Amino acid sequence: MSLLSRRQFLLTSTAAGGLVMVHPFTAAAAAGQAHLRLLCTTDIHCHIRPYDYYADKPVDTVGLSRTASLIEGVRSEAANTMTFDNGDYMQGNPMADYIAYSKGMKEGDTHPVIAAMNVLGYDCGTLGNHEFNYGMEFLGKVNAKAGYPLVCANFAHKLGASPREDDLYLPPYIILDRELTDGAGNKLPIKVGVIGFVPPQIMQWDRSHLEGNYNTRDIVQAGAAWVPQMREEGADIVVALAHTGIDASAQSEGMENAALYVAGIEGIDVVITGHQHLNFPGKDFEGPGIDNDKGTLQGKPAVQAGFWGNHMGLIDLMLEQDGGKWKIATHTSEIRPIFKRGEDRSVTALTEDYGPVLHSSDQVHEATLKYVRAKVGETTAPLYSYFALVADDPSVQVVSNAQLWYVKQLLEGTPEGKLPLLSAAAPFKAGGRGGPDYYTDVPKGPVAIKNVADLYLYPNTLQAVKVTGAQVKDWLERASGMFNQVAAGAKDAMLLNPEFPSYNFDVIDGVTYKIDITQPSKFGKDGDVVNPDANRIVDLQFEGKPIDPEAEFVIATNNYRASGGGQFPGADGSTVIYRAPDTNRDVIVRYIHDKGTISPQADANWSFAPAGGATVLFETGPRAQSYLEDVKSRGLNIEPADGGEGGFARYRITL
Repeated sequence: MSLLSRRQFLLTSTAAGGLVMVHPFTAAAAAGQAHLRLLCTTDIHCHIRPYDYYADKPVDTVGLSRTASLIEGVRSEAANTMTFDNGDYMQGNPMADYIAYSKGMKEGDTHPVIAAMNVLGYDCGTLGNHEFNYGMEFLGKVNAKAGYPLVCANFAHKLGASPREDDLYLPPYIILDRELTDGAGNKLPIKVGVIGFVPPQIMQWDRSHLEGNYNTRDIVQAGAAWVPQMREEGADIVVALAHTGIDASAQSEGMENAALYVAGIEGIDVVITGHQHLNFPGKDFEGPGIDNDKGTLQGKPAVQAGFWGNHMGLIDLMLEQDGGKWKIATHTSEIRPIFKRGEDRSVTALTEDYGPVLHSSDQVHEATLKYVRAKVGETTAPLYSYFALVADDPSVQVVSNAQLWYVKQLLEGTPEGKLPLLSAAAPFKAGGRGGPDYYTDVPKGPVAIKNVADLYLYPNTLQAVKVTGAQVKDWLERASGMFNQVAAGAKDAMLLNPEFPSYNFDVIDGVTYKIDITQPSKFGKDGDVVNPDANRIVDLQFEGKPIDPEAEFVIATNNYRASGGGQFPGADGSTVIYRAPDTNRDVIVRYIHDKGTISPQADANWSFAPAGGATVLFETGPRAQSYLEDVKSRGLNIEPADGGEGGFARYRITL
């Protein structure tokens, strides 16, 4: 197959003397040849509009209404198009939670994301792993109003002896009869086969909804079984809607990210991939069989169009007839963004909203705003981070509580579920370059969805790692690099290391310990060992006894940390035992919703070791004064001190 540049276009004159962009395939097509453009979205996660409900403000980086403008633009310039969605469409933001948890779905209701997709007129879609988060009854009500078919070849009520004997929840595939306009203007029929896949890991991720009544099969195994039948039924080309990512590691049974090997299935022509929230073609993937320049997986055209509507996927096919059947002669792949980011991190929108999609959710948008501004639960204690770097902290505590609650449920019944479970969390809003107002401050009482953004700034996903007791200690040694070394008995020494980011100051709940800042830090700022004999972490205990260096523990954390972010011992990607499909922020929302009332008082599981009466100084926000008595009640010998620059307040701690 010959390949053209993904962005190569020809300019041709119109009758009116203007210029119109014509794709090379359209310009070159003759009788018996047709240019077919496949458009796709993936991982919309109910981001219909360009709005951040957590921050409660408009944004230009998300929104199906923006992607829709790209879709409509491509359709207007092409004679032959088809549009597909690759799953994870209905869960993932407060609008989705509002529908599921507050408004509900009655028989006959149309979910707002389905309403938006119906406006766009998709040709086919598949399921993503997050479709199961709200349970099967809810999923059935949502999908019942889809104006397009849904397919999935590896999710079943019950598995049979072979894939083609499985009692599938949805049809494994569909053969779409369409009509193409060829280069000579003739209308010619084509049969487009579409098959769908979902990660088998849904049986773990949503076990509470699925166990005992449903099952999954390996993606590649299912595809290899059904594609020949699609060909037998006359499919000219076969498109895989693979809600699975791209992974160049060796193929394995039950692989979560199997798109590269889906492309290797004989009879599949095109792979639309997703799930990872990454971009292909681009710079996110490399390895054998992955060609970012040509946009191919194992030589076949493929796309992964980001997430939340930030890109549209586009595959151009030059088709030609061969013995009455269509085949692909040439192809290109690309993804088109809805915004660009400048070197100064500024955002510029590249497209406007497509009105019909935007307006399809007007009413539910207004209802969602009321929802995010209203409480989802109560807190019996204020959630603040003014002292998060010097004492056990309620804003970090609630994150750990939520992580422990979530992972405990998901590991129940597994071998790892029998291991001691710990949680690592760090303060994100803790002053620094963010300024004296850059702190979490949620008062006692109602907690709103948007308050969760104060507790957890980043869209990390939750992960769990298995480590030893020795690695737990070194994890904490690494985190203690937050503090300067202070001599015993020193007077008014500066406590915090300004080069150490607060998001690397992990507190581990489930153990108790003290930090001896008279010792040097074992690790340098980049995580390298600089003082191998240093022991800042003292009196480290689990269940009231010294921790066993050989014992095994599970730590709930986030994908950034688990994959090596911050260079923490025991967290380099190789120790991950569980990758959750949910963001840590969504976990906190679910936790608060489940509990109704939370009591996130810090449990003082860590403190500073005595330092001969040394006094140390640190700066925090001026509103810290409101919580001074609360933090003193937890044993911290602290008082206001003179000084403080740039609007910060200074405090003195005696050790």
